Amino acid sequence: MLVGEERNKVDQIWDTFWTGGLTNPLLVIEQFTYLLFIKQLDDMETENEANAALLGYENEDRIFGPEQQDYRWSRFKNMAPAVQFRLFQDEIFPFIKALHPDDKASYTRFMKDATFQISAPDKLAKIIEGIDKLNLDEEDSKGDLYEYMLSKLASSKINGQFRTPRHIIRMMVEMAAPQPTDIIIDPAMGTAGFLVAAEEFIRKNHSDMLLDDAGARHFSTNMFHGFDTDPTMLRIGTMNMMLHGVQSPCIDYKDSLSKHNNDKALYTLVLANPPFKGSLDSETVEDSLLRITKTRKTELLFLALFLRILKTGGRAAVIVPDGVLFGSSRAHQSLRKEIVDGNKLTAVISMPSGVFKPYAGVSTAILFFTKTGVGGTDKVWFYDMKADGYSLDDKRQETEENDIPDILERFRHLEQEEGRKRTEQSFFVPVEEIQKNGYDLSVNKYKEIEYTPVEYPSTLELMTKLDELNMEIGDNMEKLREMLKTE
Repeated sequence: MLVGEERNKVDQIWDTFWTGGLTNPLLVIEQFTYLLFIKQLDDMETENEANAALLGYENEDRIFGPEQQDYRWSRFKNMAPAVQFRLFQDEIFPFIKALHPDDKASYTRFMKDATFQISAPDKLAKIIEGIDKLNLDEEDSKGDLYEYMLSKLASSKINGQFRTPRHIIRMMVEMAAPQPTDIIIDPAMGTAGFLVAAEEFIRKNHSDMLLDDAGARHFSTNMFHGFDTDPTMLRIGTMNMMLHGVQSPCIDYKDSLSKHNNDKALYTLVLANPPFKGSLDSETVEDSLLRITKTRKTELLFLALFLRILKTGGRAAVIVPDGVLFGSSRAHQSLRKEIVDGNKLTAVISMPSGVFKPYAGVSTAILFFTKTGVGGTDKVWFYDMKADGYSLDDKRQETEENDIPDILERFRHLEQEEGRKRTEQSFFVPVEEIQKNGYDLSVNKYKEIEYTPVEYPSTLELMTKLDELNMEIGDNMEKLREMLKTE
């Protein structure tokens, strides 16, 4: 997470936006992102040039042409404020808006309505100077920056737009283990955190696919899909993916639960943290979702959506509020029954309530399941996470207590979990027991608490001890009186 000096630098930049008239945090993040984008385009170009010079080949994938060298961050950051402002407003911003020439590309569509809203040359110059001082070289730095900026949405009471902690996203992605042939979807993508983590996993574990023409084309065009209903999030998410090397991600403006979304059996992996709160008008919800679970609750409808949009054999790693696990309504039970009896539920990881602070204090869990359409659940692995490496208060400071490495290790070797007792943090529960308990998936339903008997002294022993203490007090009081008489 962003701490110390770097956080102070971001606060100073944020204050400059604020004093310049941009008081909506989402707009600040959007304008901030445009500047980060142009800076990182220059960083990418510099790296490409260095590689070409080292290996002795012509750099054919130029971002900036001969006439656009002044658009590079390393050039215009040193210009006079008035020149900077005119150049960015009249040339650089239109340049990044038109960067992708394909009219069908998500980047082109979402950037079409983008506007440059920094109002004065001195403000822009101060913001550029501040961004230039940020340390964005480390792998996690940009993610830390986004996470901190998005935390300001919560403090400004702008609900709904918050980032799933990256260490939780990474854990889920590592457990889901995306493959080169996967088609990955996040139907409520926000800033595309899950898609970025999946892209990073593929690069790290399956880099050979990028050396193959067909594999590289799949990676850049059809592997990553994301939907959202906020144009600002779509712009930020698209730029985020492009900066991570996915040139044409399939990102679209779409209400995933509406009748306008007719996706069915298209994807092989769902990674998502869908909206928890809220109820929808059932008339606007796609009918096939209501057939799985007749409800207006978004968290249940999204689970039904995941089952519909996955191909047979497709997997899901998704976050749900605890109420989904044990809710007693017919809609809750029918959905859990469908996941357990109609498909294959592999694991339920219960997370502590502080994981999403400072945004929310809701208790959540992660479900891992595979769409089969014919059942297949024989036993479910439960893990009771107590700590995620950060304090569970609003400060979320790093701590030594962290169950995530243990979760990953145990999930990779589930065959070794067979002998675990219900008193331990992880254990298996047979499907028959889950069925008998109304498909309750809360870990506390099955976890056993081991009580250690405590022996207390008898009443007679306690009374004897009290008598001894009273006698000792009396003796001490008598000695005190004698001392006072001699004075």
